Amino acid sequence: MLQADRLTFTHPGATRRYAFSFAAAPGEITAISGQSGSGKSTLLDLVAGFLTPASGSLTLDGADLIPLPPEQRPVSILFQSDTLFDHLSAGRNLALGLPRSTPTAQANRRIAAALAEVGLPGIENQRAATLSGGEKQRVAFARTLLRDRPVLLLDEPFSALDDSTRSTMRDLVRGLTKRHRWITMLVSHHADDVEALASRRYRLEDGRLLAA
Repeated sequence: MLQADRLTFTHPGATRRYAFSFAAAPGEITAISGQSGSGKSTLLDLVAGFLTPASGSLTLDGADLIPLPPEQRPVSILFQSDTLFDHLSAGRNLALGLPRSTPTAQANRRIAAALAEVGLPGIENQRAATLSGGEKQRVAFARTLLRDRPVLLLDEPFSALDDSTRSTMRDLVRGLTKRHRWITMLVSHHADDVEALASRRYRLEDGRLLAA
């Protein structure tokens, strides 16, 4: 269980004080909604370790996450943009997320398995620039499989996709979350995404999280 208890933060030079308390469970998708500027990205940045809270606690299965820098946190993040290098192949993009000490044969097997799991078998050598928006997001999800971290943060991950692709990607996220017992937190402006995916819902109002 990922839990925050009165996790507070104020941006330098700002007056709004954020205060976040929530619980997110393995195998479930917790959705965070709210108007632009309400603090949704601030919340994800606190969980990821990009921001340091002024007070409060953030724990995963009782272990304190706050002292850990971002690179040591058991967290993967997927943004609206896919963050792939267009000049590299899909496989090479994924290989960048593996430890350099990983033997080549092992890396190739893991990359092939991850691509197959997200519905893109055999595209290891296809250049990222030739992939559709939905395919790029699938490659990005394959990267989270390789990282094998229990917490997945999704920041408007479907915004650039058409309706048909959005529906397919929702199914993928739902399936991966359940299969790998991820603790998935979704930030989305789209009510349809929240309705389709959320097991738990919170909304941000005046810098505070409220159960929806």
